[in-house]
Amino acid sequence: MEVKMIQPKIGIKENIVQFILLVVTNLFVGSMVGIERTVLPLLGEEQFGLASASAALSFIISFGFSKAIVNYFAGQIADRLGRKKVLLLGWTVGLLVPILIIFAYAWWVIIVANILLGINQGLAWSMTVNMKIDISKPNQRGTAVGLNEFAGYSGVAIMAAVSGYVASSYSLKPEPFYIGIGIVIIGILLSLIVKDTGKHLELQIKNSVTSGTGITWSSNEVFALTTWKDKNLSTISFAGLSTNLKDGMAWGLFPMFFATAGLTVGQIGTIVAIYPAAWGIFQLFTGPLSDKVGRKVLITYGMWTQAAALWFIIAANQYSLWILGALMLGLGTAMVYPTLQAAISDVAAPEWRASSMGVYRFWRDSGYAFGALIAGIIADILGVNWAIGLVALLPFTAGVLSMKRLKET
Repeated sequence: MEVKMIQPKIGIKENIVQFILLVVTNLFVGSMVGIERTVLPLLGEEQFGLASASAALSFIISFGFSKAIVNYFAGQIADRLGRKKVLLLGWTVGLLVPILIIFAYAWWVIIVANILLGINQGLAWSMTVNMKIDISKPNQRGTAVGLNEFAGYSGVAIMAAVSGYVASSYSLKPEPFYIGIGIVIIGILLSLIVKDTGKHLELQIKNSVTSGTGITWSSNEVFALTTWKDKNLSTISFAGLSTNLKDGMAWGLFPMFFATAGLTVGQIGTIVAIYPAAWGIFQLFTGPLSDKVGRKVLITYGMWTQAAALWFIIAANQYSLWILGALMLGLGTAMVYPTLQAAISDVAAPEWRASSMGVYRFWRDSGYAFGALIAGIIADILGVNWAIGLVALLPFTAGVLSMKRLKET
């Protein structure tokens, strides 16, 4: 008796259970980063006695570079091994992060933990993005990425607020990181339930108008295309790098900036949470909007909104205005974050899309490291205000380049 294989269907509605599971999974992926955003910059100063901004931001540098490198290889590994295996590997590595921080007796242990956090994020977050794109129709990619990033950055925001509350109620360490162990266990269980999207990818390759052209790009060729050869892909990559360079600075310097202004740990936690919360929530609208109005306008004006928000924050002098600045910064980031990834998937063919996305995410997330490094050096020489103001020049420049070089994808 012949057994007929059930053919997968492409579309969010057609794969709604799988899609929702992936959205919820990425909520917990983002939560792993959220636990650190309020606590670690303060932990470096108070418990480990780090006097310089550069030293205090070293954990972000280690996180950024490890995540960037893993992002680059994650797409290639996923194209060979399958998405689900890579997702589970990411969670397995993530289990070590809260355990190391809980037992950390020196700052270098925190740095090692953040190298592992970068690996966790590079593998797990990359896979939730690629798996959603695999099961979505071309005109749903902005929606798919928007919901993915909404979930991830909602996790960042929720845990930034929760960890700030737990730290102010108990201590900076270890209590907030007990939550991290629970998050990893839930993430592993969800990832075991999720089905692999390999069959959906095969169907997309079969149906793609860019398939069957006889062109097969090597990993080096995909890297070159995404980094400098293709005008669209390279402009998108620079915009992504500028966005996360700004975020690396904000992650490290915002707690110090607001602490110097006299805000409490609870107030700092609120501002630090509002920024990714706005980033996450607005993506519910900006991702689908990019499917309708196009990618270019959101990318260009989103980069400029980020720059304007940073200049507004350093010009402001009271709590309510800083909350408004955090909302603006979240909006600007939300305008570009899902849109950039959707634009990459517009340009890259299904056969090498995960690899190109990996290169884009390599450059984007190296921005964390460059942002923390550059901001730390400027802050030590000129002060925190100057560091924030000068870093804002990068997203402003990326907006200009997007306006001039980027064609509608």
